[in-house]
Amino acid sequence: MTARDVSVWYGATQAISDVSIDIDQDKVTAFIGPSGCGKSTFLRTLNRMNDTIASARVKGDIRLDGEDVYAREMDVVQLRARVGMVFQKPNPFPKSIYENVAYGPRIHGLASSKADMDRIVERSLTRAGLWGEVKDRLSDSGTALSGGQQQRLCIARAIAVDPEVILMDEPCSALDPIATAKIEELIHELKGRYAIVVVTHNMQQAARVSQRTAFFHLGQLVEYGQTSDIFTNPREERTRDYITGRYG
Repeated sequence: MTARDVSVWYGATQAISDVSIDIDQDKVTAFIGPSGCGKSTFLRTLNRMNDTIASARVKGDIRLDGEDVYAREMDVVQLRARVGMVFQKPNPFPKSIYENVAYGPRIHGLASSKADMDRIVERSLTRAGLWGEVKDRLSDSGTALSGGQQQRLCIARAIAVDPEVILMDEPCSALDPIATAKIEELIHELKGRYAIVVVTHNMQQAARVSQRTAFFHLGQLVEYGQTSDIFTNPREERTRDYITGRYG
């Protein structure tokens, strides 16, 4: 995915200014920066989630496999299948575990039979590290799972439609340390199969899970590069000040 000169306004307020970035297929990219700096706003431009906000306006060029994401002929439902999203708070549907995962493949016509759908559900839950814990209770409600399990169910739901990109907006902020460790482990396992973008306030988490890091500040992309370079040898003084805890 590529973004060039992307700006976002909410009404008269500019939230993002001229952000350009490449998101690599086989790497995890972390977006870091203080609260309100534009990380989540920019993340939401990548699959047009800002379309759901009446006052939002996006300018610039965002492409997925060379296709203009904001082109009039772009099918937004298909786009969000190709660019899946996992939110800050787990949000399983009030349906069974099985139906949570089967929902996307069903509306996109990805399974031609019940056996096909069973395979997709099992594969998605396995990839999300959840199959072993839920295989005997697939008919239970997804909302009955623990917080960490619900978040992994949401990841299984996102990957069930075989996306190219997975966007994760603070996926661990509502979870305890054990559940967080499982999600981080899962991100490692999914790397290479999908392009993954993770927004996080937790710099240690960014250092653990990502290969590339983008630092945002006051609606601008200050610095973007190898995670190891950003954390040990940042080029910009603002990045250094944030990493060392002078503000944020």
